[in-house]
Amino acid sequence: MSEDESANPPSSPPPIPGSTSDPEFDREKAMVEKLRTARESISKEVRKVIIGQEEVVDQLLIALLSGGHCLLTGAPGLAKTLLVSTLGKVFDLSFARIQFTPDLMPSDITGTEILEETAEGRELVFSKGPIFANLILADEINRTPPKTQAALLEAMQEKQVSVAGMSLELDKPFFVLATQNPIEMEGTYPLPEAQLDRFMFNIVIDYLSEDEEVAVVSQTTGAGSEPVEALFSGQDLIDCHEIVRSVPIAEEVVRYAVRLAANSRPAGEKTGDFVKEWVNWGAGTRAGQNLVLGAKTRALLDGRAHVEFDDITAMAAPVLRHRILVNYRAEAEGITVDNVIEKLIEETAT
Repeated sequence: MSEDESANPPSSPPPIPGSTSDPEFDREKAMVEKLRTARESISKEVRKVIIGQEEVVDQLLIALLSGGHCLLTGAPGLAKTLLVSTLGKVFDLSFARIQFTPDLMPSDITGTEILEETAEGRELVFSKGPIFANLILADEINRTPPKTQAALLEAMQEKQVSVAGMSLELDKPFFVLATQNPIEMEGTYPLPEAQLDRFMFNIVIDYLSEDEEVAVVSQTTGAGSEPVEALFSGQDLIDCHEIVRSVPIAEEVVRYAVRLAANSRPAGEKTGDFVKEWVNWGAGTRAGQNLVLGAKTRALLDGRAHVEFDDITAMAAPVLRHRILVNYRAEAEGITVDNVIEKLIEETAT
């Protein structure tokens, strides 16, 4: 070797993309492995304060890892707020709770300009509202008028808010988990279809079994529960969103998701008679997108690098139940949206 060569040894070749020496590949592999074990570790932390509701926790976890917003439907006192704040602690996210009331104004959510005294005199300074957090709990969202509900629409879709002539980006990751009370309908304002469609899932929270309720009462009237530890960071969640989207999926599985959504539309070419008889309005294209995203996340949480038909059907109820509107005939016959979804799954070929 010459003197020049010894003084300047050749540099090592760059890593081949996708190889085990590729730092990006190693990072993704580590994140996939972390996701594979995430369900058990997160469940262990959540169980410190939440008893039961395993399916609800799983669906919320899938939504967060997919980057989607959720609508939580359930009676008062079922720990919806506690569940959301606990997940915020597990993922180390900033958390804000907004109590929606009939007199809530859009500026109460987004923020407003206030007059402040400075060294140079008085000036208007923008004071950020609670929307500027990673995890937003919009409590009883159907109790506020549409004008205020619409303040969330841009934030949910564009991840920004327009105030005081400015467009301000929200912190990432950003999630809206909204609750609505299905019992008291007096004084409520149903969410418009455009806003409902922005929610990835509509998760129904039901009452606990007797044994679970006994455990809740014993725990909440005792010495208290263990503190919840943070297992993920906000950046981990953002990385998860990218990895979820990179999961391969066969075209026939995507077609099944699209058919499942399309078959819920009364005017569809291949729509079943039961849909024409019971349904006023069916699911749009976002339903297919969310079925696929949720299925990809579910596959990763199960330790699989591919999506199966069962992953799509498992996501059908939370994805479709707020996108299908049943008519008066269905209500008169005691047919619910979930009944329609079950029949859709039965009659849609894989």
